[in-house]
Amino acid sequence: MSSEAPSNPETPASADTGLAAATAVNRLSNAPGWYTADLCTDWNFLTPSGGVLMSIALRAMQAELDDPELRPLSANTLFMSPVPAGPMEIRVEVLRRGGVAAQLRAELSSTTLPGPGLEVSATFARQLPDGPSFTDAIFPDVPAPEDVPPEKAEERPAFFDNLEVVQVEGPPVFSEAGWESSDALLTRWYRYRVPQTAAAGRYDRLALPPIIDNMPPAAFARLGSDGPPMHAPSLDLTVHFLDDCDDEWLLLRQRAKKAHAGFGTADVEVWSPGGKLIAVGTQMMIFRSMPANPPSGFRRRNATP
Repeated sequence: MSSEAPSNPETPASADTGLAAATAVNRLSNAPGWYTADLCTDWNFLTPSGGVLMSIALRAMQAELDDPELRPLSANTLFMSPVPAGPMEIRVEVLRRGGVAAQLRAELSSTTLPGPGLEVSATFARQLPDGPSFTDAIFPDVPAPEDVPPEKAEERPAFFDNLEVVQVEGPPVFSEAGWESSDALLTRWYRYRVPQTAAAGRYDRLALPPIIDNMPPAAFARLGSDGPPMHAPSLDLTVHFLDDCDDEWLLLRQRAKKAHAGFGTADVEVWSPGGKLIAVGTQMMIFRSMPANPPSGFRRRNATP
């Protein structure tokens, strides 16, 4: 089967490097609805970031619709089995396509490791000229990223080499120093080292799932540094895409609201520096013991993905 790279005006202008290149898909010309991708290990925690895999599936959906006015509005991902870095395939099914919105489903799996991988269901929609407009949430009163001393470059998963992260609220869960149990809340600024700006000048919405899929450290803030080494893979991830901005820095406030019987739930608000609520997300995680010999760069402390 031959493949081709779909063109889309929403593809980031920086598509030759960074996240856009890593999550690029190719359409199989002889198999309608089928796409391939090849993800490098640069976006790994223990395995590739679930948010990055979600973005790959959403790019395939975007390519299948082939309409830049239909933009991601909401998406939910079920993570069913590990998907390693390397070649993968995506099957996209358009469930319904109306005048305002389209609903799709995508299955993403590895071509080298058996398993169902993950499934994404999403709604893409056109913006409407009428309707109410309000924000009933409060922008966090925290310092700007340039007003906070840079964090020490300590050993960490490869994923974070692609980002600048500045923490402005919560205990130092990414530090080797110990920390006391506190509120299950972290607030951090994120910026991609390669800006993910769509051709229209907007922040690429498909660059949001990877940074949203970073909620477990809020739970580790509550547990303190004396707890057993663990990580918290995602069982699911939901993202609602609410607005646009043209900034590079985004502020994410992450809160873990409940942990019980080996599982936990957390949510996140995503803000522009100007106080615009860009997106919200929520996920269910499972707490697991850290492997005895984790990959290089993956700390055995509680401050993991």
